[in-house]
Amino acid sequence: MARSDLLVSLVKAGTCGDSRGFRSAAEAIIAEERAKQHGVLADRLTKAIQVNGTGNIVRANFQTISSSDPHYRGKDFISEVVPRRRLDDLILPLLARQNVLELIEEQQRADLLRAHGLEPRNRILLVGPPGTGKTTLAEAIAEAVSVPLFVVRYEAMIGSYLGETASRLKRVVDYAKTTPCVLFFDEFDAIGKERGDIHETGEIKRVVSTLLMQIDDLPSYAMVAAATNHPELLDRAAWRRFQVRVQLELPTRNDLAKYLENFLIQFRESAGISAATLAKALGHISYADAEQFCLDVRRRQVLAAGERSLKQIVADQLRIWTAKSRAQQPKPKEKEDADATSASTSHTEP
Repeated sequence: MARSDLLVSLVKAGTCGDSRGFRSAAEAIIAEERAKQHGVLADRLTKAIQVNGTGNIVRANFQTISSSDPHYRGKDFISEVVPRRRLDDLILPLLARQNVLELIEEQQRADLLRAHGLEPRNRILLVGPPGTGKTTLAEAIAEAVSVPLFVVRYEAMIGSYLGETASRLKRVVDYAKTTPCVLFFDEFDAIGKERGDIHETGEIKRVVSTLLMQIDDLPSYAMVAAATNHPELLDRAAWRRFQVRVQLELPTRNDLAKYLENFLIQFRESAGISAATLAKALGHISYADAEQFCLDVRRRQVLAAGERSLKQIVADQLRIWTAKSRAQQPKPKEKEDADATSASTSHTEP
């Protein structure tokens, strides 16, 4: 049965003639019943709020998405991920962790907030350089509130025809309304660009306008997480839509050492190097790079099948990593200038 606070909100809204409040409460009840696998009841409730006394269809925000309904196939434009990363496993700045924990608590205790006429916050913007854990944090938030992570697939959603992208975006949001979830927009600046940019087309402006309206219309049980490496490109109105904004930075050496220590303690044998020394040897890298190094070590350790020690494997992978890093470093400017001068001289006619 639906929670008592939702039923009370539904009755109050109906008595006061608050159609928006009534619809919001009804949508929350339907989503809760669907999450409990009460599909038949959820479908009956959906039909009930879509039909008025004269038999005419009433446009409600909540739509039951059917695979046979081509207009609402929003599932075609997302990838559903079962969240496995845990917030406790992540190394976050103190302020960022506090903001995320508050958001999670509000979602977990939404019934208490609604009993006092409040709704939990449900929109978070993650900002930071590549590899700082934005996607991982979105997954950890979904895991903490026990909901699926819906990752928007831009390659499927963005169309070449006028109005196609905005229409598909609406379908995505309509699908997210059917169940509690975290709807994740990676590289959010791809669709949330500043509308005042004279270099942008009218189509992207229509997409941004649609995006803002859809975000505003999302019920609080459907969370939106967006990540961007370029916050300066975001439309100012899009920026303001997010109640929680979290800044993530590249790890300090101490943070990197903590990350590596958590990895090394999983092994029963010594790596022959401390986490702090390993962090210093790896240099100023992102969490994504550190994870890749750890996975490389783990793969070689599994394939070695006990024939090589962990100390040898770590030392070998560190040498390989160092060699790769040096090869990928840009040439010093002085050497580039010298190379350019030499090339120009060699092609000069006598």
